[in-house]
Amino acid sequence: MQTPPTRIGNGNTIREFVSIHRGTAGGGLVTEIGDDNLLMTYAHVAHDCRIGNHVILGNSVGLAGHVTVEDWADVSPFSGVHQFCRIGQHAFVGPYSVIKQDVMPYSLTSNQPEVQVFGANSVGLARRGFGKAAIEGLQTAFRLLTRAGLNTTQAVERIQAEVGSSPEIEVLLAFIASSERGVIKG
Repeated sequence: MQTPPTRIGNGNTIREFVSIHRGTAGGGLVTEIGDDNLLMTYAHVAHDCRIGNHVILGNSVGLAGHVTVEDWADVSPFSGVHQFCRIGQHAFVGPYSVIKQDVMPYSLTSNQPEVQVFGANSVGLARRGFGKAAIEGLQTAFRLLTRAGLNTTQAVERIQAEVGSSPEIEVLLAFIASSERGVIKG
């Protein structure tokens, strides 16, 4: 029987006591970690997880099996992510968060007092060179998704009508449309 692989890219910093489990035969046969990531002490990456590039997993972050963390996401210390959840690109997850649904790309999601979206990850996006118009469009989209009293379908329609199209909005809407667990809104 072939041992399922674990693939770890280049330029990663993997600190003390991090655990990374290999893939399973029933789960795709691979656990994969991209390039230039930081996995802080005691982080746990379970079987069949896929981590993109430039990701930060804080101290004692636990990823259950089959979790996907997209590029440039930041998961703060002592957070746990339920199996089969996705963390979207450029998302920021605050400390002590328990993630049971997908975290939308570009969002600032935290557990204060319950897990919810607080808007766009504007500081992180600005640091990575996103323009003011892109960040403002995302802020409007997150306001419609989380604070306008709309269901997700209604919010998506309003985003398309009011915010229009941009690469970031297209990524956000495609992520929502492909979610199998639902997205955290709050």
